[in-house]
Amino acid sequence: MPDAFTTRVLNIASGSRERVVDLTRDCEAFLREAAAGRDGLLNVFVPHATAGIAVIETGAGSDDDLLAALHTLLPADDRWQHRHGSPGHGRDHVLPAFVPPHATLPVLGGSLELGTWQSVCLVDTNRDNPHRQVRLSFLG
Repeated sequence: MPDAFTTRVLNIASGSRERVVDLTRDCEAFLREAAAGRDGLLNVFVPHATAGIAVIETGAGSDDDLLAALHTLLPADDRWQHRHGSPGHGRDHVLPAFVPPHATLPVLGGSLELGTWQSVCLVDTNRDNPHRQVRLSFLG
């Protein structure tokens, strides 16, 4: 089966502040080419030890709420044993246990099958690494 698996790497400039970056349009653009109207699965993976992938609502404050919740759950202070980088950076290495570095999503008829308010997002709390890669892989 030709083209059953297709992959692409996105280069994301996440900057020097904590961010939730909406990747939904990038995923949809990739699927227009890779899925070509087929059903399958989209895997989104961030190969970094300090970032994650979330499927959440964006634009209505939920992205900021997520970052606030992570601050409460994982404070950027000196409690972490992992101590290189900026103060509190150890929490960034714990983040993927709460926001995993991957998501696998259904694709129907070549389109990402998300709920009305769902978006695919990179969650990056690591201010020390302003450049991220995200791998999109379609299997169908």
